[in-house]
Amino acid sequence: MNKKNDLTSQSIFKALVFLALPIMGTSFIQMAYNMTDVIWIGRLGPEATAAVGTAGFFMWFASGIIFLGRIGAEVLVAQNVGKNDMESVGAIVQNVLQLIVGFAIFFGLILLIFNKPLLDFFNLEADVTIQAQNYLKIIAVGLVFFFVNPVLSAIFNGYGKSGVPFAINTIGLVCNIVLDPLLIFGLLGMPKLGVTGAALATIISQALVTLIFIIYIYLQKEVPVFKGVKLLRTPDRIWLKKIMKIGLPVGLQSMFFTIIAMVIAKIIATWGHVPIAVQKVGSQIESISWMTASGFSTAISAFVGQNYGARKYDRIIKGYEASLLIMFIFGLFTTAVLLIFPEPIFKLFLNEPESLQEGVVYLRILGVSQLFMCIEIMTNGAFNGLGKTMVPAINSTLFNLLRIPMALILSATALSLTGVWWSITISSILKGTVIVSLFLVYLRRVKKELKAKAIAS
Repeated sequence: MNKKNDLTSQSIFKALVFLALPIMGTSFIQMAYNMTDVIWIGRLGPEATAAVGTAGFFMWFASGIIFLGRIGAEVLVAQNVGKNDMESVGAIVQNVLQLIVGFAIFFGLILLIFNKPLLDFFNLEADVTIQAQNYLKIIAVGLVFFFVNPVLSAIFNGYGKSGVPFAINTIGLVCNIVLDPLLIFGLLGMPKLGVTGAALATIISQALVTLIFIIYIYLQKEVPVFKGVKLLRTPDRIWLKKIMKIGLPVGLQSMFFTIIAMVIAKIIATWGHVPIAVQKVGSQIESISWMTASGFSTAISAFVGQNYGARKYDRIIKGYEASLLIMFIFGLFTTAVLLIFPEPIFKLFLNEPESLQEGVVYLRILGVSQLFMCIEIMTNGAFNGLGKTMVPAINSTLFNLLRIPMALILSATALSLTGVWWSITISSILKGTVIVSLFLVYLRRVKKELKAKAIAS
């Protein structure tokens, strides 16, 4: 069980698929937490859905903070495992956990103290704002679990043991599925808590995941990635700097993305709370393809990281080409599904006529960009595995920023609200096209270098 998954020697396709499947499963589980909330909250009406969706922007922003440690851990663990330097791996694990707990406490306090002024940015109706406040306060109390769990998962993924976080997170999901209806609607004698119940269900489930991780790590003492880790030791500035150097571009890109999304949401809010609810539901539906691509992104990052550490550049080339083909096929499939079946899919979440009508339009427009989004996310992972996190971060930030002027310009035309949806799709197409082109240029250069070395030898 504790033997690492050596990604530097086994069949490339087998290594990628067997590593990616549990990671994608874990990604789907994280998505399912939100989707489960949305399904049940949707039964309370668009106001409640808008409240959770608005509060969700701050959790989205928190994901960017998590990336500061998560990406650094994933890449550095993979690269040092490839070098077979387990002493460095232990130091990385210790410092990244210290870093992420500190971030969790700091951001949790901000949400607890400043939730009202933060939510006032969206100019929502009073009832929606109050519900969003209640949701945020509870989430803030248990924020440390949200921060620690993805980082622990990243450590196992970088080591090549992606099945461990998948199994543990599955238990948390089952807990969340059971608790959501009980606490939201007050079933089986439980109090009816509405939006607050959804927050409590999520917190309890995430805390359970953290507890199981700790128990597993304690029982599996021979797992080398946690050997010698002591969280109460003084953090090592050198390792913290290395972790942040890799994670900072990705984290900042994610945080900027959230800020941009907040501005877009404020633009959308001028049409009322229904479009906000539609975007919340639509983004959860789209996250099925987003999470699948993210799973492959993490897999290719670990694969590239280990082979980069082992200096097996030819395997990096073949691994990326295989991943690109898989994501291309999957992207075409998701595009077809959203274009052909938007109504029955959206009905699973919101069935109110006005929301359903707008939701169908939203899904069809977003469907156009699914292929480009999938190959972009996967390629970002390949760059991250090389430690070149700045390239995808700049690409994503620039084109995401373009959404704001595009949304304002297009929505001022006859397109109206659909102009905002088109601004999101157009930017996704541009991001995917540019980042894949850049990586293919990089691969061409590597191929020439390998060919020159072969001739010289």
